[in-house]
Amino acid sequence: MHWFTTLTAAVAFAGSAAFAHPEPGVSPRQAATPIPSSCPGVTARTQYRLSAATGWKYALVASGLTKPRGVLFDTAGHLLVLEAGKGLTAHTIGSDGCISSSKTVIATSQLNHGLALSPDGKTVYVSAPGTAWSFDYDATTQTATNQKVIVKDMYPGGHSTRTLAVPPNNPNLLIVSLGSNGNIDSPTEKKETGRAIVKVFDLSKTPSGGYSYNTQGWYLGYGLRNEIAIVFDGNNEVWGVENSGDQLARTVNGRSVDVHIDNPAEELNYLGDPSKSNENWYGYPTCWTIGPGGTSVFADKAFKVGQQFVQAPNTTFNDDSCAQKSVPPRLAIQAHSAPIDGKFDKEFANMYVSLHGSWNRQPATGYKVIQIPFTTLNDSRYDPVASQDTVNGYSDILWTQNEGSCSGNTCLRPTGIAWHPDFSRMYVASDGSVGELYILYKA
Repeated sequence: MHWFTTLTAAVAFAGSAAFAHPEPGVSPRQAATPIPSSCPGVTARTQYRLSAATGWKYALVASGLTKPRGVLFDTAGHLLVLEAGKGLTAHTIGSDGCISSSKTVIATSQLNHGLALSPDGKTVYVSAPGTAWSFDYDATTQTATNQKVIVKDMYPGGHSTRTLAVPPNNPNLLIVSLGSNGNIDSPTEKKETGRAIVKVFDLSKTPSGGYSYNTQGWYLGYGLRNEIAIVFDGNNEVWGVENSGDQLARTVNGRSVDVHIDNPAEELNYLGDPSKSNENWYGYPTCWTIGPGGTSVFADKAFKVGQQFVQAPNTTFNDDSCAQKSVPPRLAIQAHSAPIDGKFDKEFANMYVSLHGSWNRQPATGYKVIQIPFTTLNDSRYDPVASQDTVNGYSDILWTQNEGSCSGNTCLRPTGIAWHPDFSRMYVASDGSVGELYILYKA
């Protein structure tokens, strides 16, 4: 095992904050801070300007970060940022709402995405492609000690992000998402492959040396191509937001048609109670979801948005087989928009999702933050307001102008989302070439 070094580094950034319902480790009693319209020395360096929906405003509060991915607040009100290839950093919010100081908590190039905090704020979890670790965390001093391996033996390649999440009501559970090894990972039709799945591990029984990902823990769904966003609703049940496939075609009677511009949809999936095993199959790598705007390219059959299809139907497995065997998404999101993170607001009335953006579609799409309205059903379950076949079940809140011309270096590339403890604003990280941090708030 490689032990990380912990060091202190003074860095001058500028920042501000936001929060919805208290996520693990956050005290709702922390003092409110002003919402800045700008921060000293911080200027936008992306090529295309941003726009916000009516009733919303945004401000850039930090730049020069190293590929910021996961973001969250600790119990003392510091913003923790997982900077891919650098480590974990802590940022103090000053009296003006901007970042007054920054400190490196864990220095290592191994960390690349996953970040979670225990509900009491005393344990921080971080991930690399093959391993997830825990550290004892002191929010007062912003230090991490006593490193332990929690999960090991994860497939180290392919989609390399390993999202980590701890249920707010159950500090003994750690959820770990692991994507496929490529666009179409055929062996993952069997969950035992250990890819394209979400698993849960009991932290109260962690074996010496950590759990083996493939053979231990329990399932929270499989056939999930790359469930990067793991989101808790008001019942502490889990929703996953999935990055789906690229460059798909539909072949019927020997004739192949390119369907990839608006298919397959990115997916909002209901995964359920993390304390219970969920061995449902969600379709990957065989069943794909019709995306908004994606119905018209299918000449052989009339589909609705949200239905699932196979690339080459045959007598053994076809579209009807998907309807019988696969759990379809609760909501379809624009193909190739690449969702990364999601958070509910304080009332659990809306889920906010960051769309990283992709040029696997022409014109390019994503590079924005969207709002998905939710409602509470008669049985107290949370559910999107929109029906499963809705074309536009969400709205844009923050987006890049000239979205269709975007690339990885020219536009906002939203990643992690965190609400400030006073619920006044949310932080949105962007891991493009300039490493930015924005606040987004209602005007």
